[in-house]
Amino acid sequence: MRRLCPVLLWLLWLATTGVACTPKAVDLAEGPREYVANDYDTVLRHWTRNAELTNVSVMDNVLNVTATYESWDFRWAYVVRYAEDYRLTVEQRHDLLQRSLAESRDLHTFYLALYSQKYKWNDLTAKQPAWIVRLIDDEGTETAPTTIDVIKRPGAIELTYFPYTTPWRSVFRVSFPKVRADGRPTISSASRWFGLRFAGAQGNEELVWELIGS
Repeated sequence: MRRLCPVLLWLLWLATTGVACTPKAVDLAEGPREYVANDYDTVLRHWTRNAELTNVSVMDNVLNVTATYESWDFRWAYVVRYAEDYRLTVEQRHDLLQRSLAESRDLHTFYLALYSQKYKWNDLTAKQPAWIVRLIDDEGTETAPTTIDVIKRPGAIELTYFPYTTPWRSVFRVSFPKVRADGRPTISSASRWFGLRFAGAQGNEELVWELIGS
């Protein structure tokens, strides 16, 4: 029963937010947005994907992961919501937005929460992890993360702004370079989709973001 708790909570979040429906294609274009704080939940759903890997031989969920791509568009909505919640001044909001958007030009960053069959397998930063994560696209590009930051004690911000965060899941912020060492983009301009691949001894699973125009 203990093992089912995070799965049931995850399913409840899907049911109440609509993420379980077929996700809409996303647009990586930059540019100004016109969001208000109440738009945040809709934008969060738009940029969030879920995956569950089941081991059929033992009929058990060996991996359950939810991730939000912190795109230019998502960051804009996030800052608007944050500024409203924390009553930032116009200048503070502007500075926060500029810093966040500048980061999005250099990195592909994902906030993710996952649950594995065994708790110790949750750790993506382990010396010999049960799961490795890669940024992929349909052009065959595969990129390892530059940083995997563990969020050890999710606080009010994580629990509120990313409601799929639960006590049973391990939470990370994973970043990938936008440009590889050979100069190629990690998400090709010709790509129809990009995603995260989780792979390990028990199998592999992908989270996919279809791109508009694909």
